[in-house]
Amino acid sequence: MLKRSFDLLLSIIAAFLLAAPVIVVALMVRITSSGPAVYWSDRVGLHNKIFKMPKFRTMRVDTPAVATHLLTNPEQFLTPIGSFLRQSSLDELPQLWSILKGDMSFVGPRPALFNQEDLISLRSRYGVDRIKPGLTGWAQVNGRDELPIPEKVELDVEYMQRQSFWFDWKIIILTFLKVLKKDGITH
Repeated sequence: MLKRSFDLLLSIIAAFLLAAPVIVVALMVRITSSGPAVYWSDRVGLHNKIFKMPKFRTMRVDTPAVATHLLTNPEQFLTPIGSFLRQSSLDELPQLWSILKGDMSFVGPRPALFNQEDLISLRSRYGVDRIKPGLTGWAQVNGRDELPIPEKVELDVEYMQRQSFWFDWKIIILTFLKVLKKDGITH
């Protein structure tokens, strides 16, 4: 209950403060590439329930629906501003909607793509599927894109065991610092 109240309050404040940047990014996506500004991705949420997660579109509309690291040459699919949006994490801003709606939390394991069966299975085995996915998480501040799936799940389990209001704040602050340094981003 406290976590949900925190998520609601922080997402309302963030939506208010970030309204102008959201509009600018949406316009930039539309101006620099064809297709919608927002991409709705099928993701795995609480209890492995699929939900639609919004992100600013960083890839061309004809990109296969797989994890970026599984593409042979992901750079060929990036929009003109896609790399910048990913490195700055501005592509994640629409996920404030998912937090407001209750599909996500600010902190938790990053939601898997619907077809990342290895990640979904391993998380289910260790009970990670019983916590709400997050905009950021313990794995994100400890390696992000660079982590192999077993290490990512190990960190998700550690988060599950240690979760608290103050641990969430620590992760939010570390996330902010990682984003400023563009640390742990591979594409």
